[in-house]
Amino acid sequence: MTDRLHHSQRAAAARAGFSERTARRIDADPRLPSQRKATRGRTVPDPLEAVWETALVPILERDPAVQAVTLLRHLQLSDPEAFPDDRVRRTLERRVRDWRAMHGPERDVIFRQTPEPGRMALSDFTDANELGVTIAGQPLEHRLYHFVLAYSGWEHAAVVLGGESFTALAENLQNALWTLGGVPGEHRTDSLSAAYRNLDADAAADVTKRYEAFCSHYGMLASRNTPGEAHENGSIEAHNNHLKVALGQALILRGSRDFADLGEWRRFVDELVARRNRRREDAVRIEMVALKPLPSRRTTDFTEVVARVTKTGGFLVHQVFYSAPSQLIGKRLRVHVYDDRIEAFLGATHVVSHPRRRGRGDGLRVHCVNYRHVIHALRRKPQALAGSVYRDGLFPRSEYADAWAALSTALPRRDACRRMVDLLWLAHDEGCEAELAGLVADSLARDELPDARALKGKLEPRLRKLPGDTPVALTDLASFDALLEGNA
Repeated sequence: MTDRLHHSQRAAAARAGFSERTARRIDADPRLPSQRKATRGRTVPDPLEAVWETALVPILERDPAVQAVTLLRHLQLSDPEAFPDDRVRRTLERRVRDWRAMHGPERDVIFRQTPEPGRMALSDFTDANELGVTIAGQPLEHRLYHFVLAYSGWEHAAVVLGGESFTALAENLQNALWTLGGVPGEHRTDSLSAAYRNLDADAAADVTKRYEAFCSHYGMLASRNTPGEAHENGSIEAHNNHLKVALGQALILRGSRDFADLGEWRRFVDELVARRNRRREDAVRIEMVALKPLPSRRTTDFTEVVARVTKTGGFLVHQVFYSAPSQLIGKRLRVHVYDDRIEAFLGATHVVSHPRRRGRGDGLRVHCVNYRHVIHALRRKPQALAGSVYRDGLFPRSEYADAWAALSTALPRRDACRRMVDLLWLAHDEGCEAELAGLVADSLARDELPDARALKGKLEPRLRKLPGDTPVALTDLASFDALLEGNA
């Protein structure tokens, strides 16, 4: 602009780098461009001018949740000549959107929190079926229990075969705390709706009391996020996704999603979580200072059920039949139900242990049978094998089931039952279940029917004698005299 004071309009425009026409426009209006912005007007008539304030705004004020397409259908019904089609739909949607932004109801605001060391830990269950894990070729339907410290991100994960039950929560939460070596001030979960959905009011109240007692034992404040407000548990939700992505990538590197048994898959999860925690060691050291010490002992992390052993050689727990030694028939057992197993006690003595099974939805009873519990009675009544309701559960390995299929097809029922029971008795009596299974498989591969007498001679001989040169150190009797004198 200073060039214009000393040069002509044309020369000043050239020195400034724009045209003479632009220079004339600037001279005619010396205001800055930002000061002379023209207000933008409509280029076409407003198609909603006649109805917006009078017909549509009252509806929006009455209920702001009404959709724009609903308002359009209302206009088409009330004035079909003015609105014969959907040409004003986009205009109406923009107008409704702008009205809600200016006059709509207040919306919820998420307040991001600064985590404090040792203050909060979060737990959640997440569906792991998307990982496509199989056990011995069979798909594994399971969840992952996930525990995370809000400050450091230290995590613990465990494979859960059942649902979101108190047992699964208490057992795995307790394992996480003892693995961590400390206790946070607060433990937060979601509403755990799956754990309460099928419970009546009394049962749900009992679960709530047990959970509060559990947290009280560890000195933690028990809290839950508001139902339906997932962002209140957002720290664990994000970690759930990160963990499953990491497991999926690790399975890709492994080259197979099939595992020999459940224990191998659990070790795989534990090793991956341990590697992830090593990257958080600096933050964990800071958080460990703020954690409270563990109590002197663990607390109850199971559900107790009292069951009577019936004459059928077992007892019922949650509609699943579990076998027991015949000596316990008529006795009442206290059964501790965990997520993955049951432990039965006669008084204070442990008597039975089984992997936990779940009932079926079709009403058919599930059986979990250890053939060693009934083999003595079955040897006296071998014909009971053919029609037993839990016959298929008696076979400890697939080779024995294949042997029964071959024997029952080739032999009369009486002979097939006797030979099958002899095989089970041999496996029990000689303690050679795995070795005998291999010999049975070889016999079937040669199209031969397995026979216990013939296979017994092929078994590796067992060491039945105890070593005779075991050293025994005798205590000097004088030491007892010295002890008595010290007590006196």
